[in-house]
Amino acid sequence: MEFTFIWSHYLYPLARLIFFISLGVFIGNLIEALNWTKWLASLSKPLVKFGHLQPISGASFSVAFFSGVSANTMLAEAYDQNQISRKELILSNLFNSLPTYFLHLPTTFFLVAPFIKQATIPYFSLTIGAALFRTLFTIGLGHFILPPPKDTQDVQNQIQDSKKEISYRELIQKTVARFQKRLKKILVLTVPIYIGFKLLAAYGFFHWLEKKVAGLIVFFPWIPTKAISVIIMQMAADFSAGLAAASALLDSHALTVKQIVIALILGNILSSPLRALRHQFPYYAGIYPPKLAVLLMACNQGLRIISLALMLFLYCYCF
Repeated sequence: MEFTFIWSHYLYPLARLIFFISLGVFIGNLIEALNWTKWLASLSKPLVKFGHLQPISGASFSVAFFSGVSANTMLAEAYDQNQISRKELILSNLFNSLPTYFLHLPTTFFLVAPFIKQATIPYFSLTIGAALFRTLFTIGLGHFILPPPKDTQDVQNQIQDSKKEISYRELIQKTVARFQKRLKKILVLTVPIYIGFKLLAAYGFFHWLEKKVAGLIVFFPWIPTKAISVIIMQMAADFSAGLAAASALLDSHALTVKQIVIALILGNILSSPLRALRHQFPYYAGIYPPKLAVLLMACNQGLRIISLALMLFLYCYCF
């Protein structure tokens, strides 16, 4: 019984996490070794060019539509090799918020739609608008704070280098060598961090913290009393619990569609930082150094909160 508990609550989730991170690392390194980054970057060329980003940032943006781990691995490798600066790493990570959003959109949509029905379209319109705002803000900021891309001669030299043929043997050796180096960091950092966070969760730390944060709702007196239950359920339990509460209130006509959307967005704003810390940090720390992982997550969550708050403000006062 004890081994079954340890396996189901610790070993299996940890093994699954490491497997998917490792797979993402391998794919990212393989793309680098094949010199596909410039082709992938061409898919987002106008945005990359305006934002003064490097091709690797554009490639990471394209890959993020399919794998967030692979996209982050590409950025981490480029940063380790001094291909991009810390500023560009932060901006590139923020730039990837749009494809990351669309990566999870199908699953989220089919979870949300049955619960909130007619509130589905306005809810997703606001979250998509927030994701688009983050992308446009990021490339606009990059345009002003990053230096212009390398001159034509440097680009031509890079293109010539990328055209050099490489044997399959060299390709595999290069990919495996990078993969092994990155995997060691994953095991050293991810395993203790993941276990530590699981123990904190087991002893109720995150439950206690989420309840404390739920107390912030008193600072939003303009929210209908019945809508507070939706926000509390999102924070104290999970997103699906908030959806269930919203569905019941919507079906009973206790709240309007607009009030339901406002409650869900506000609950999203208040609950997402803690959820990111709990679920995202262990995998981020396996790809980036811990301090850098915290910085990236803080920037990501900060911009996410600002963008959602802006959409919520526009929705409240313009519709």
